[in-house]
Amino acid sequence: MIARIVLWASALVAAYIYIGFPLLLAFLQRFARRPVAKRAIEPTVSVLVAAYNEAKVIDAKIHNSIALDYPADRIDIAIACDGPKDDTTAIAQRTAASIGEGRVRVFAYPRNRGKLYVLNDTMRELTGEIVVFTDAASMLAPDAVRRLVENFADPKVGAVSGVYRVVRGDDAALGNQEDLYWKYETFLKEAEGDVSSILGCHGALYAIRRELYPYPAPTTINDDYVIPMRILQRGYRVAYDSSAVAREEAHEMSGFSRRVRIMTGNFQQLSELKALLNPLRPGPAFFFLSHKAGRLIVPIAMIAMLVANLFLLDEPFYRTVFWAQLMFYALVVLGALVRLEPKILRLPYYFCMINAAAFIGMYYALRGGRALAWKRD
Repeated sequence: MIARIVLWASALVAAYIYIGFPLLLAFLQRFARRPVAKRAIEPTVSVLVAAYNEAKVIDAKIHNSIALDYPADRIDIAIACDGPKDDTTAIAQRTAASIGEGRVRVFAYPRNRGKLYVLNDTMRELTGEIVVFTDAASMLAPDAVRRLVENFADPKVGAVSGVYRVVRGDDAALGNQEDLYWKYETFLKEAEGDVSSILGCHGALYAIRRELYPYPAPTTINDDYVIPMRILQRGYRVAYDSSAVAREEAHEMSGFSRRVRIMTGNFQQLSELKALLNPLRPGPAFFFLSHKAGRLIVPIAMIAMLVANLFLLDEPFYRTVFWAQLMFYALVVLGALVRLEPKILRLPYYFCMINAAAFIGMYYALRGGRALAWKRD
């Protein structure tokens, strides 16, 4: 009986997190939508790019930022170089000088300290009413900033996230799986934003009201989650706008170490739950438990299902369930060794890869995340 309870409880937890919760969100999105009061506005904007070893993309990033469809006298670009070991700083300075007119400022920090040190120091130098955070490898659609800014016409909005698009998915081993994952995440965020408020933003592109920047502790890992979360805790809404697009090549988004950093940050974020417990705003706490916290339980549930199943092999039904689990994990092993076709056969490996990262993330979180210095994969 205990084995049955463990198996079914674990299966239900995993099914709710990845299937039940999205279905519930779809229902709420249809019947409890709260649209943001958007309109065309043009406040001053500072685009902030924190960069470590980005020599390959920093020139393209600066030109992409300069080409944005926004009045040139109302937008400036800040490139914060976190003591890179390559030519990122020199290339950024050369590109900024060639553009002239002071539109691009390069902050050349001599020592690599970590992304939050760089963000905190550079934010004090910015003057834009709205600050747009974007990654060096993420190329923005021409109207991306304009689309983000429209959301701040609503005084209740304190931050807004753009959307992530994966390009050249076939160039990376799991590029298409990354693309599918981010489409899934985009649906969740769109639904959460329509119903109440999203919790975290996409690091590739998001914006905040400058006066609301919370100056997080430098040991913070997932800045694109903690910064919007702190703004949410102050009573503001964090919106999601899928018309504001950032594109990034699949190979820039993949990598097990990147997943470990994300999962470590997710464990670190558990400390934020208490501040979300507001009976007048139940949505954020519910989303946090079902979306973020729930993801950390799924890897344990998967192991519990397999172990519990071993005690039930004398029953035909559970033998079938056991063989189904073995076939699933066989695909995981094959996916780690060869590039399976059709692409759907790679999903078990990708799913287990992101869940396996949770265990290593837990280890680093317990150590305070100190070993996870900001590095380029």
